[in-house]
Amino acid sequence: MTEYRVTFLPDGKSIEVEEQTTIAEAAQKAGVYINNLCGGEGVCGECRVKVVKGEAEPHENASAFFSQQELDAGFVLACQTPVHSDLEVEIPPESRLEEEQIITAGEQWPTPEPGEEAPEVSLAPFKPLVRKIYLELPRPTLEDNITDIERVARELRRKIGWHSYDITLHCLQNLSDNLREHDWKITATVVKDKGGYRIQQVEPLDTSHRNFGVAVDVGTTTVVAQLVDLRTGRVSGIEGAHNMQAQYGEDVISRMIYACGKGGLHPLHKAIVENINSLIEKLVKASSISREDINAIVAAGNTTMSHFLLGLTPCAIRLEPYVPTADVYPQILASEIGIQINPLGILETIPSVASYVGGDIVAGIAACGIADHPKVQGLIDIGTNGEIAIGNNEWLVCCSASAGPAFEGGGTRCGMRATRGAIEKVQVKNGEVVYSTIGNAAPRGICGSGLIDCIYELVKNKIIASDGKFNRDRKDSRLRVQDEIPEYVIAPAEETETGQPIVITESDIDNLIKSKGAVFAAIKSLVEYIGLTFDQLDTFYVAGGFGNYLNIPKAIGIGLLPDIPHEKIKFIGNSSLTGARMALSSEAAFEKCLAVAKSTTNVELSNYQPFMDEFVAALFLPHTDHRLFPSVKY
Repeated sequence: MTEYRVTFLPDGKSIEVEEQTTIAEAAQKAGVYINNLCGGEGVCGECRVKVVKGEAEPHENASAFFSQQELDAGFVLACQTPVHSDLEVEIPPESRLEEEQIITAGEQWPTPEPGEEAPEVSLAPFKPLVRKIYLELPRPTLEDNITDIERVARELRRKIGWHSYDITLHCLQNLSDNLREHDWKITATVVKDKGGYRIQQVEPLDTSHRNFGVAVDVGTTTVVAQLVDLRTGRVSGIEGAHNMQAQYGEDVISRMIYACGKGGLHPLHKAIVENINSLIEKLVKASSISREDINAIVAAGNTTMSHFLLGLTPCAIRLEPYVPTADVYPQILASEIGIQINPLGILETIPSVASYVGGDIVAGIAACGIADHPKVQGLIDIGTNGEIAIGNNEWLVCCSASAGPAFEGGGTRCGMRATRGAIEKVQVKNGEVVYSTIGNAAPRGICGSGLIDCIYELVKNKIIASDGKFNRDRKDSRLRVQDEIPEYVIAPAEETETGQPIVITESDIDNLIKSKGAVFAAIKSLVEYIGLTFDQLDTFYVAGGFGNYLNIPKAIGIGLLPDIPHEKIKFIGNSSLTGARMALSSEAAFEKCLAVAKSTTNVELSNYQPFMDEFVAALFLPHTDHRLFPSVKY
């Protein structure tokens, strides 16, 4: 088959591909990132590129995403445009991967800065999953001629108290020589696995100072890793990166469609493993240690991300009756899936509760201590899905509501992720719009927190009604109709990086109202499912990157969060990462995660009629029942 060269600008990377390969597929092969929300289905319009040299025919539906002027200039959708000649393709700023605001810390179990010692709390005493114990063994005699392995186990019992130890064949094969060649001085690496301990490795002499672990938050959007010194609990480094699976779809549904269809599972599994290896490389370089010194990884992610990480087929997760392959995952060697640490280093994956309530929420519950206190508390992680857990030390219930991509910049005309140039705060004063952007850069779009600010300011200033429709009788130069769609100009063209105005349209507002309605309806349905009211919640924790930048009064003002005293709402940052680090650093914390996953009751909202009723009622600003929001005054 004929091959053609595709060159991507401004990267300057080129790749030879076969005819009929799409521009998006060529970019993946070249290692060039192009935004993609829908996994290559051609329905999101986010993979806009400009063909500056060569011939490329726009897809028949391209007119839905481009003006005629843009089509004439060579704009096409990368995922729908096959290669038929040598091409030079320019990736515009709005389609590139930019540095994202990545939340690396949590609040409840404090994240120490590199070099600081981790606190030991009563609920999670410091006792890591992998320990290295230096042993000086007595030599055998006729009176004491037990086997070499029993000699090691006897000394370990004296040191750390456990009565028996499994041992790997690898250790046995080298044990005799290691003992006799090094004067019976060795270091045993001991791993906690389920109800017992295993001697994973035996090294000559004292190597106990070289024992590190990595906690990983495997997020749909970002992947964050912490390097932890397992002798002290100190955090030695923190790194984060965009989840490179995004090139196959921005949310878990589109990625599952890709994995279970044309693309297959392998590219998504490979992408997350490469993500983690890249972060580990940065961590070891910055800390001047070797990969061989890392003996354990604990990963927390939603159920789909955990399946992708372990190479498990996720296809049944998205289809009724929504059944994952597993919710409790085996301890494995990290090398089995290609993670590059000590070849005998282990990987533990935090267990899930259900198809759409995963290990990230379980880790979050552990991090904020909901399951350890008698007072009723709640936790929400708002993203493409809004996962919610409520409970105390006697019971836990959870649910997940599909909020759609609006809070992460998807599904809106000028929406974007929280990267450089995203409008993150908005205020309307006397008809003038005041905004701020990430990095103080020229605006390129609006991220989730900015969109929530927009809606609140618009309804507060009577620019839109409670149903989200514009007041078209209002005299406002920013309010206009383009192609029969009403829109409000947040940033005029002369202020933006792209030279195009940044607007919020009536359909954008409708999508956002549906998203906030789904989240609030899920919270209210779960609270009423257990027979409580909002005022009976002692604390309501908000986790995740999006939640970290929320303006609480405005989030309540549009009906996203319940109208409870503001001091009860606490941002806890990346609770998934905090929980993973706790589980890595404390056997008790890991056992708590197992117990939480096993004991939490999941409420499946898709067939829970009260949720549907609540959702319809929540499709107004702030709600059809204003008694639920007594503090909100427009």
